[in-house]
Amino acid sequence: MAESAEWSLQSAIYQALAGSAELTAQLGGLRVYDHPPQGAAYPFVTIGESSVFDWSTGTEDGAEHLVTLHVWSRSGGKRQAYALVERIRELLNDQAFSLNDHALINLRYQFSETRQDPDGETYHGVVRYRAVTEPAAAVAA
Repeated sequence: MAESAEWSLQSAIYQALAGSAELTAQLGGLRVYDHPPQGAAYPFVTIGESSVFDWSTGTEDGAEHLVTLHVWSRSGGKRQAYALVERIRELLNDQAFSLNDHALINLRYQFSETRQDPDGETYHGVVRYRAVTEPAAAVAA
């Protein structure tokens, strides 16, 4: 059974973030999560929402993915959140990751936003990427 494009893309994004010594240093350790553990230390990054849309042509299958990453900081201001958002942008934009059972056609930064959460102490950065994938068989043909 082929791995889903969504999971393969998320796995590649996780590996890129977790494999970055610079990001790990900024986070104070490996703090990149699909679902953060209870009481996770700040700052940390979560791989959030993902939407997938049909991007097929008349002759080839394809998918458009919108992937949202979240940055969580409690450093007393937005500066740390901005720096983490920028590091993520540098690590992911226009990268050519290898995916299982799929080909990544492109991965592009779409937007980011940083705001203070209602608790008054947490700063929340949102970073969205757009990716296009095709089944590996379509690329090999």
